[in-house]
Amino acid sequence: MTDNKLPPVFQIQRVYLKGLLLEQPNSPAIFLEQTSPAVEVAISTTAVKQGDGIFESTVSVTVTAKIQDKVAFVVEGKQAGIFEIRHIPAEQLDSVLGIGCPTILYPYLRAAIADVVMRGGFPPVHLSEINFQVFYQQQQKPAAQQD
Repeated sequence: MTDNKLPPVFQIQRVYLKGLLLEQPNSPAIFLEQTSPAVEVAISTTAVKQGDGIFESTVSVTVTAKIQDKVAFVVEGKQAGIFEIRHIPAEQLDSVLGIGCPTILYPYLRAAIADVVMRGGFPPVHLSEINFQVFYQQQQKPAAQQD
């Protein structure tokens, strides 16, 4: 039985919010500030094989908002999914895990981040769209440069 003759399988088994944390270390005083916060965003992705053809993909985002040197809020979110991926050539599997899965998960995480920030009393943070193909290629460059 060869994998080349079987049709490729890519199925979402489950999408779930793996973690969500909101910290407001300077509340309530921070709400009295008249200046809009400066926002920094850090994003990462991971994929872990869970079993034969089963992978967990996770997109993690940390949003830090500061007014001058005071932290207004920090949000850490992890959106994950379980994917069944079979009969895909090994050389293509990394890109499926690094591009396809995060592209599916990220809109869920964007909505969760906007919602929790708003529930924290701040205007919602609308994270930018991400082209995960470009993001994946940028992540591969440092590894290629080390070879």
